[in-house]
Amino acid sequence: MIRFDAVTKQFPGGTVAVDELTLTAPTGKITVLVGPSGCGKTTSLRMVNRMIEPTRGTITLDGQDTGRMNQADLRRGMGYVIQHAGLFPHRTVLDNIGTVPRLLGWDKKKTRETSRELLERVGLAPELGERYPAQLSGGQQQRVGVARALAADPPVMLMDEPFSAVDPVVREQLQDEFLRLQGELGKTIIFVTHDIDEAIKLGDQVAVLRVGGRLAQVAEPAYLLAHPADDFVADFVGRDRGYRALGFQEAPRLSLHFEPTVVLGERPEPTDAAWLLVVDDDRHPLGWVEPRRIGDRPVAEAALHRGGTVAREHGSLRAALDAALSAPSRRGVVVDDGGVLCGTVLAHEVLNAIETTERPQRDESDPVHGGAAAVRGEEDAP
Repeated sequence: MIRFDAVTKQFPGGTVAVDELTLTAPTGKITVLVGPSGCGKTTSLRMVNRMIEPTRGTITLDGQDTGRMNQADLRRGMGYVIQHAGLFPHRTVLDNIGTVPRLLGWDKKKTRETSRELLERVGLAPELGERYPAQLSGGQQQRVGVARALAADPPVMLMDEPFSAVDPVVREQLQDEFLRLQGELGKTIIFVTHDIDEAIKLGDQVAVLRVGGRLAQVAEPAYLLAHPADDFVADFVGRDRGYRALGFQEAPRLSLHFEPTVVLGERPEPTDAAWLLVVDDDRHPLGWVEPRRIGDRPVAEAALHRGGTVAREHGSLRAALDAALSAPSRRGVVVDDGGVLCGTVLAHEVLNAIETTERPQRDESDPVHGGAAAVRGEEDAP
């Protein structure tokens, strides 16, 4: 557990970057710091490993004051991932990953074995181990940065906008991989981002900071979206927060409709429907096709419309609604956990389900859920 107790950082000249921050990052959870530029996110993060020293207040790690710990030992016990990965350009990928184990005195064989295991764990091919950072894509470099931070199996990881320098598609892939790894490893993580969508997706709890480094609210993502503490938090979270909050509400059992299909490469049966769902031999949805455009010809990949998203049978209300709204047919495709077609759902049916689903309720006594104490940062999170 990482605990900030009334932590303030004032730079020479009088600028206050962090102001009386009291916050707990629970053990084994992801705490995301988010806010506008100048709110002290990165300063707060760097005070944890003492790259920046607090002016006042204390930061404790599992009850131990970090200000009394040896700086080198403190940093070696924490993984640190930054934007652009920060890899050593003159070292191979495996040598980069093994940086901290070597500093800790591991023998060469153990270091190489661990580095190879981590390379695969972050989703990179073994042959990339002998390449240099300049020979990798931006997304691959970020994966190496994460692997390097994990090399000595630290209980704590500090991550400063690690995915912000890559394109949106790669960024989503890195986020998904990061969540998968956290599910396996259960690290205590403080993650800095300026992107509220990333914060909502990754955080077990999200701490919103104001300009000047004051804590505005800390809460679980679903509660933050449903109950912003004030106008600043509401504006920062965004006007579409109600829609995004649906991502945390499991869809009730929806009445699915039978959907006529055609197998890719086969000729469709005569139909008056404007759109026909195309599947593979295992009934995995591939896209939609307009029968009037292809006539009695076999369905080719070039004819597929792939714009619609696919929702899981026991997924969120947001996924179900998005599937219905994004499909050219306005019929949302729903699949089981194996990706096999279950049926389709209409948008108004999802909206009816939304009306009967309860929102997260306000609990003023529970700081993690955004009660008054959480806004002030006065109580520990569980």
